Amino acid sequence: MENTDLIGLHHITAITSSAPKIFHFMTEVLGLHLIKKTVNQDDVATYHLYFTDDMGTAGTDLTFFDFPGIGSGHYGKNSISRIGFRVPSDAALAYWAKRFAQYDVQTDAIQEQFGAKILPFYDFDQQRYQLVSDEHNAGLPGGTPYRHSPVPSEMAISGLGPTVITVSQPNQLGDILTNLMGFDQLATQGAQTLYELHNGGHGAQVIVEGSLILPDGIQGYGTVHHMAFRTPDTDSLNYWIERIQQTDLHDSGFVERFYFQSEYFRAAPGVLFEIATDGPGFLVDETYDEAGIHLELPPFLEAQRPAIEANLVPFNSGEEINHD
Repeated sequence: MENTDLIGLHHITAITSSAPKIFHFMTEVLGLHLIKKTVNQDDVATYHLYFTDDMGTAGTDLTFFDFPGIGSGHYGKNSISRIGFRVPSDAALAYWAKRFAQYDVQTDAIQEQFGAKILPFYDFDQQRYQLVSDEHNAGLPGGTPYRHSPVPSEMAISGLGPTVITVSQPNQLGDILTNLMGFDQLATQGAQTLYELHNGGHGAQVIVEGSLILPDGIQGYGTVHHMAFRTPDTDSLNYWIERIQQTDLHDSGFVERFYFQSEYFRAAPGVLFEIATDGPGFLVDETYDEAGIHLELPPFLEAQRPAIEANLVPFNSGEEINHD
């Protein structure tokens, strides 16, 4: 790999109807670590919650917005349609099927996808997920399971995995993945085609699914906002910004997110991609023991803290927030 090559999946950001409920689902049911409780920097009335492995490793991070007043989204084409998570083995899938039954989590049957067993499941918003077994996977290592997780480490989610993007023009998105971003096209099964970055395995895969029959997806709670891919540092990010700006794709230019730096671009109708740096990471402004408990704000929002806190529903802190 070159030092400018994209490494793999960085994070996926989805939309939830309830910050307290998604906190419970992600931590108590899925066993992930809420490593950062902050706000959407472009809409500070909205939480931005980061659920990760133990230390917030890039590639393990599913994040959520809870936009006030937003309606339910609808599954359909021209959207990032199913979020992938990695688990260590086929035996872990059997464990999760039993665990989901205990928590009344809706699932589909365990099935196979591109040579790996998967377990599709759904949260309270009908957000679509799948657990993918790493039994026969090689490539990027997963993260370290959260040390306080209720899930045994040998069964725990280890990071993001193959995520499905459903589009009406799959060949056009495939061209962007291969010719612009450096993915290899590995296999096609039915309407789905598997793409992978630099032999990275499940932590570097996306699945493009073609459909002309589905209605267009409608963004709202229960849908994905965007997905991000890893680049090592700011120098490599600047390489990607220049590369993307040489195309006709709409892009954001450089964005400072404090915990990482990034660039957004519209890869297809309804499909927003981001390229994000691996660092500096989520523990730059708080200790591990305090992570996810208190509302953290980047320095450029700190002066707005009283107004920001007044508009948020408190949870997981014991802090009294005055809403008067």
